[in-house]
Amino acid sequence: MDETLTELGEYAAQVIGADRLDWQVARGELTLTASLGALIDTMRFLHDDARCQFICLIDICGVDWPGREKRFDVVYHLLSPKQNLRVRVKVACDEDEAVPSLTEIWAAADWFEREAYDLYGILFSDHPDLRRILTDYGFEGHPLRKDFPLTGFVEVRYDDELKRVVNEPVRLTQEFRSFDFLSPWEGTDYVLPGDEKATSEQS
Repeated sequence: MDETLTELGEYAAQVIGADRLDWQVARGELTLTASLGALIDTMRFLHDDARCQFICLIDICGVDWPGREKRFDVVYHLLSPKQNLRVRVKVACDEDEAVPSLTEIWAAADWFEREAYDLYGILFSDHPDLRRILTDYGFEGHPLRKDFPLTGFVEVRYDDELKRVVNEPVRLTQEFRSFDFLSPWEGTDYVLPGDEKATSEQS
């Protein structure tokens, strides 16, 4: 299998250009890393070429690298039923850069790109309807970014008096607990709540 994937990686780099497309086979998987400008050419090649025929778009997802110059990776997973092969394609982009939409090649890219926009804030150019898909109207921020607070900014609840859903600032009913990670089975340096009763009965 690795030999087949290696041949495919070499063939793709030859057609697209080694300066625009990098490839690597690791753990039995082929990963193509395309430059932003080569993404459409790479995807059309993988979809249309007779040796590829990756006609199934399985998934599009984002990866957040806050400390990196190009903050996001957009990762595509493709399947070729004819060749019985899978391939991963990655492209790096910044917060302000728009990734070309693949909806003209795979119609299924529509909702996947909307999800990446909603959860990461990744922009897609020429998308027919780029708007949020999982979070509510008026939601602030992008919840899968690593700098997004665990509590979020607002909480959503149904108000019985107003008979509608309302957005309110987050109120924490309990402070975050600090755990000491000591195992109660091995014994702790302190008495656990409730155990003081057993100690008093024995004495």
